[in-house]
Amino acid sequence: MKEKFAREKGEIVANLRKQEEALDRLAPVIVDCAAKIKESLSRGGKVLIFGNGGSAASAQHFAAELTGRYITEREPMAAIALSTDTSALTAIGNDYGFDEVFARQMKALARPGDVAVGFSTSGNSANVNKALEAAKNQGCTTLAILGRDGGKTLSLVDAAVVYDARQTPRIQEFHDVVCHIICALLE
Repeated sequence: MKEKFAREKGEIVANLRKQEEALDRLAPVIVDCAAKIKESLSRGGKVLIFGNGGSAASAQHFAAELTGRYITEREPMAAIALSTDTSALTAIGNDYGFDEVFARQMKALARPGDVAVGFSTSGNSANVNKALEAAKNQGCTTLAILGRDGGKTLSLVDAAVVYDARQTPRIQEFHDVVCHIICALLE
C-alpha cells in the first residue's frame, strides 16, 4: 500500500506542475470561455453542461457551483447538468440510443444565446459531439473542456480548453480546476 500511495502521490504532484504550466498557456481561452458564459447569463441565457462518467460528475459539479455559489454570496446563475435526469437519460437511451441522450435534451431545452459546455477526456464521445452539434443548430455558443488532443470535439466548438494529459484521472483533476477558475471569474 505504501508503494502504491507513493506512486499515486508522485503522479499527482507531477500533474500539479503540468497544470500550472497549462494554466499559464490556456489562460486566454479560459477567460474567453468565462466571458462567453457571462455574456449569455447577462442576457437571460442559461448554461447546459454535459459529459459521461467522471465528466458527468464534473458537469454536475460545475452546474451546482453556478446555481448555488462558488465562494461569493450572489444571485444564482442559470445552469443545468444534462447528465442528472436519470428518467430522461434512460428513456432517450432506450428509445433513440445512447448517442442521443444529450442531443435530444439539447433540442428540447436550448434556446438561441444559451451556452452549451461539453466535457470529454478524449474529445471523441459521440453523445457529447452530437449534443454540441444540436446546440450549434439551436443558436447556442458551444464550449468544451477536453483532454488529450481535443479529439473530434475540438472542431465542433466555438472555444475549447484542452489539457494535453494522457491519463483520464489527471485530465479530470484539471477539468475541475478550470471549472473553479471560471466560477471565480463569473463571481
